[in-house]
Amino acid sequence: MKRILVLLAHPLIESSTINRTLVEALSKHEQVTTHNLYQTYPDFQIDAEKEKELLLCHDIIVFVFPIYWYSSPSLLKEWQDCVLEYGFAYGSKGNKLHGKTLLCMTSTGSSLSAYQPDDSQESILKTLLMPIEKMAQDTGLNYLEPITLYGSRTAVEEGRLAPHVTHCMDKINALLSEE
Repeated sequence: MKRILVLLAHPLIESSTINRTLVEALSKHEQVTTHNLYQTYPDFQIDAEKEKELLLCHDIIVFVFPIYWYSSPSLLKEWQDCVLEYGFAYGSKGNKLHGKTLLCMTSTGSSLSAYQPDDSQESILKTLLMPIEKMAQDTGLNYLEPITLYGSRTAVEEGRLAPHVTHCMDKINALLSEE
C-alpha cells in the first residue's frame, strides 16, 4: 500500500484558512502522514536523520506551502539543505529517493495576474518553483505538475476553496491508485 508524506511548510498555519483546510482534508486519509515543519522545528534545528526516516517510509512526498514574496517559506529550503544530503539523496550512492514522487500544492495571496509577465497568459510560477523541480530531478524524484490556488485571499468568498480541496484530494486518490 502506497503512503504519502505531506510536508507542511507554513509559518502561520493557524491563521491560514486555505492551507489549514487543505491539510485537514489530507490528514483524514488513512495513507497520509502529515508533518508540520514549523511546528516540529520552530528553532529551525532540523533532525535530518528523523526526516530521512520519514522519507524512506513513504512513496509520495507532497510539499504544501504558500508562496511568499515569490518563493517558498524559508524552513522548506532549510529542510532541503539539511535532509537531502550527498550519499542519501544524490551522489554516486545517493539513491534513496529514486522512484518516489514529489507534488507541490501551493497557494498565492495574489491573483494569477500578479504571476504573469506583461502581455502573457503564462504564469511565472513554474520559474519560481524551478529550484524544487531541479532538486527533484537531481534526487531521482518524479516531479509532478504543481497544484496552485491563486488569489487565496478571496478564495473563500468566491467559492473557490472547496473545489480546490476536492481537486487536491482527487489528485491524491489518483496517485494512490496508480500501479
